[in-house]
Amino acid sequence: MIKGSDNRKADHAIDNLFVDRWSPRAMSGEEVPEADLMVLFEAARWAPSSYNNQPWRILYARRGSEHWSLFFNLLMDLNKVWARNAGVLLLFISKTTLDLNGKPSITHSFDAGAAWENLALQATLKGYVVHGMQGFDYERAKTALSVPDGFRVEAMIAVGKPGKKEMLPEELQKREVPNGRRKLEETICEGPFRF
Repeated sequence: MIKGSDNRKADHAIDNLFVDRWSPRAMSGEEVPEADLMVLFEAARWAPSSYNNQPWRILYARRGSEHWSLFFNLLMDLNKVWARNAGVLLLFISKTTLDLNGKPSITHSFDAGAAWENLALQATLKGYVVHGMQGFDYERAKTALSVPDGFRVEAMIAVGKPGKKEMLPEELQKREVPNGRRKLEETICEGPFRF
């Protein structure tokens, strides 16, 4: 598996884990053992959240399970081409209210994103590849997976063991490399917004 740090370098001294994590599409088609999957979910569980609300919920379907086709058929065709070789498909959702008082949670999506990042980094440490997607039918996901009102569908994620990029269509093979990031100066600003 290509590590991100093989192709890209950080401008400041951070751990390689952050540049090694990227979003490959090439997956082997092997199942992800349940014990490994639980480790990824455990990492997500320890993400920070406002008021310790932990608004994220994760629905999932393992390859070969009765739920696989339900999750898989939510994907757009372009994502089906490569995600068919994932070991697990995840749907991240977030609760839009606070358990503390029932009031709207302004940071529910932000907090769910922290859980996703924990999961992605843990997967990288365990030698898995993960690829987040917005390319799926959000409304159908909410209905087909019985997501109740008060929860927002956030993203789908494919998890799998690394595969060979040659398994991908030629156009996707060309894109199967870690991409860069804009310069830090284009992202941060001390004081008021000046971009």
